[in-house]
Amino acid sequence: MKIVRLLFAAMFVLPMASTNAQSPTYSIKSLMIGSTGGWDYLAVSPVKPWVYVSNGNKVNVIDKLTGDSVAVISNTPGIHGICFDVARQQGFTSNGRANTVTVFNLNDNRTKWQISVGKNPDAIIYEPFLKKIITCNGGGKNLSIIDPSSRKTVDSVAVGGKPEEAASDGHGKIYVNLEDKNQVAVVDLRTFKTINHWSLMGAEGPTGLAIDRKTHRLFVACEKILVVMNADNGKIIVKIPIGDGCDGVAFDESTRNIFTSNGEGTMSVIHEENAGTFKLIETVPTKRSARTIALDPATHAVYMSAADLEPLAPGEKGWPKIKAGSFQVLLLNKK
Repeated sequence: MKIVRLLFAAMFVLPMASTNAQSPTYSIKSLMIGSTGGWDYLAVSPVKPWVYVSNGNKVNVIDKLTGDSVAVISNTPGIHGICFDVARQQGFTSNGRANTVTVFNLNDNRTKWQISVGKNPDAIIYEPFLKKIITCNGGGKNLSIIDPSSRKTVDSVAVGGKPEEAASDGHGKIYVNLEDKNQVAVVDLRTFKTINHWSLMGAEGPTGLAIDRKTHRLFVACEKILVVMNADNGKIIVKIPIGDGCDGVAFDESTRNIFTSNGEGTMSVIHEENAGTFKLIETVPTKRSARTIALDPATHAVYMSAADLEPLAPGEKGWPKIKAGSFQVLLLNKK
């Protein structure tokens, strides 16, 4: 994902009207962090009531209900993503400017090791089939495969484009958005080879990616469109309009709902009725700049990083600046 610094032109549009004419069905609470700087991914801890939030060159660890500061993980230059290996009680960050991954303890958040990876690591995932950590290296157009037990990069996979985000089917394949090719690459983890490139058929700029492992459906967030793709053959099931400026998508296995974080200031909620039927059920107003997303599967709460923006002066062009000290996480709960 793109680290949000001065934000983007899409934020000049007004939020889309909700498809639900009734009162809002989500409550929104701002968990203030108060710093200034870029941000990208955030992630909900699987073992503690915490949220890990990328912010500049550090990670802010906050209480997931109150926003109170728990810890700060430093020395993560150009951080993009965070993932977890619960079995080893370790967390990992992808540091885009250092070409490293930081390893920290999940219980006390203390930094333990640094691992060298490919050029400009962006998204990072724990892959359950191999039980490995995988980074999407935008500058290297490849993936780095990390063995968390030895804490070493053990292999790499060329994917033929700029990898933005990855998702695993849990059975030996991962799917990778190629932002510059408007494709999804398919990687066989048994051979460490890219075996397919599937076109998004006119949808552009794939960013967020999620998967339903039961129905074998991929959810690919593109410019103003969510593409639902068959994970077995790359066939596009449906294209669903969403808000502008999306950089993240999350899937709730329990409710069968898909969420996209649209930087224009909305969240699209799409329900999966079955493997062939998907409906946009709500467009929730959020905050301009809220374009990355994390889901808490235990509570079904949604988290988005955001900030307030300085107004542009009359006749001024360019991107709005972030108001100093306004960085925050939005907590969205179903009413």
